Amino acid sequence: MKRFLIIAGFLLLLALVCVGIVGFNFMRDAGIKQYFATMKPPAATVSTVTVKPSEWTPGVEAIGTVNAVRGVDLTLETSGIVKDILFHANQKVAADAVLVQLDDAVEKADLVAQKAQAASDQAALTRAIELQRRGVGTDATLDAARAAADASAAQVNKLQAVLDQKQLSAPFGGTVGIPKIDIGQYLAPGNAVVTIQDLDTMRVDFTVPEQQLPLLKIGQTVKLGTNLADMSFAGSIRGIDPKIDPASRLVSIRGEVANPEGKLTPGQFVQIRVELPQENNVISVPQTAVTTSLYGDYVFVVEPAKPAGGAAAPQAKPDEQKAGADKASGDAAKPQADASKPPADTTAKPADAKPADKAGGDAAKPAEAAQQPALTISQVFVKLGRRNNGMVEIVEGLKDGDQVVTAGQNRLFNGMSVAVDNTLDPSKSANKQVQQ
Repeated sequence: MKRFLIIAGFLLLLALVCVGIVGFNFMRDAGIKQYFATMKPPAATVSTVTVKPSEWTPGVEAIGTVNAVRGVDLTLETSGIVKDILFHANQKVAADAVLVQLDDAVEKADLVAQKAQAASDQAALTRAIELQRRGVGTDATLDAARAAADASAAQVNKLQAVLDQKQLSAPFGGTVGIPKIDIGQYLAPGNAVVTIQDLDTMRVDFTVPEQQLPLLKIGQTVKLGTNLADMSFAGSIRGIDPKIDPASRLVSIRGEVANPEGKLTPGQFVQIRVELPQENNVISVPQTAVTTSLYGDYVFVVEPAKPAGGAAAPQAKPDEQKAGADKASGDAAKPQADASKPPADTTAKPADAKPADKAGGDAAKPAEAAQQPALTISQVFVKLGRRNNGMVEIVEGLKDGDQVVTAGQNRLFNGMSVAVDNTLDPSKSANKQVQQ
């Protein structure tokens, strides 16, 4: 019987231990769940911009190709052997300057012979006119002499033109390119010799959709550059094609721009922007503030946190009040007992004051943080309009005075607490990372 009681007591103790372990684990898991369920995430640091109406310069943006106003690839009209090349690459030449000379010995000899024949025919015409004046010459003889003289003069002009074709001259002043021929090379008519471009004035050809055609007119300002951030060249529209391409529904536009420093090169790709009249009171935000999703475009607006409804503290029960009074009386008697003890050394060491000072400084930080107003964010869907110089027009969704997040919105969610720090500049951080 005694042995049975020992075994039963042991089993009961073991059961109590197991129940205690299970209960402890259950309470621990419940406490952890409650802690994470009620834990508020830390405030995320973001940079913001205040929305306000501003001036807006709309424009029509396109891409195009730059060409010289005057630029051709030169060729020869006749065949022959290259005798002399009178230019070098990238040389600036004047109009009518001789660039290439072909072998023209045969043509020169033919021209000399024909000039002699023309002189003989002209002398015969002079004699026939004199005989006709004296009345001893016939009209038929005079007509034949005059026809022969005219034919000889025409033949001289023809041979002179053939001789001129043995030379390649610049049709206008400009810059020549790399020669595509060599001395001694045989050239056939139509073979390309060199390109010449007048780089002082350039033309830019581009196309725009037919919907934007009513916005354009002759004389409007055109800005162009290698990218939209660097529009360093300005010109004007010189031509608008009166016909819309039925295949692409695009309209061809031509503009002209001065190129005194020669920075633009024929055939170069450029970004183009046609300036339109300025508009006022347009709501716009940086493009970095807008996030695109499957449900639409949205921004995060910073708002003051709504105060939580504070309930009154529950009144203490009579038993708790009595226990509190007993505890207070006990605490009051404790100093009297301590007063009977010998006084301790109350001289504080300098080192002992540091923890107190540190504790006081740490306590001041939460106080300062508590003075700052709590902020939250709200997700607002917007309707976008035009874009210009890193800004995007907001047609619907925002109003004057809204504070919009411009950086750090990728980790945000609706209703999250935030802290505003407008010293942040994401572009500078990105540049530093690239340099590293």
